[in-house]
Amino acid sequence: MGGHSPCASCKLLRRRCTKDCPFAPYFPADDPHKFAIVHKVFGASNISKMLQELPVHQRADAVSSLVYEANARVRDPVYGCVGAISYLQNQVSELQMQLAVAQAEIFCIQMQQDPMAMPTPQFDDDDEESFLLQHNLPQCLNFASSSSDVIQESFKKESPFGRDMVS
Repeated sequence: MGGHSPCASCKLLRRRCTKDCPFAPYFPADDPHKFAIVHKVFGASNISKMLQELPVHQRADAVSSLVYEANARVRDPVYGCVGAISYLQNQVSELQMQLAVAQAEIFCIQMQQDPMAMPTPQFDDDDEESFLLQHNLPQCLNFASSSSDVIQESFKKESPFGRDMVS
């Protein structure tokens, strides 16, 4: 081998690492955990087949994806990456709801400070009550106290990555 140390895959599989080893460029000897976790989840034969089917310029990205998926699969054997994606999508939905609540609170505060700032529609006396009910203006006065509880509770949920978002 002439000074060439075997790659992480050949070390783990206890075989001779040749110059044309398909794993050597992607699993260096100084990072043995990278191949070990991918091998545990996918198997060396499957990794080799996947890499051989790809053009050379896409293989590094594929290995990066395999490592990410293997790590996610070890953390969550049932859902893997899908569990993490689902968690993040739910978090985005919660944050969008919190944003809407905050925007509504801002609107209510603005209405309390300057009720004339809101454009006044043209309507008859009978329509005025329906306009106010339709735009939930009576609820604006009580909105701020209830929405802060919702925001605090949503941040106390645990992430799939093993730590609370906010304590």
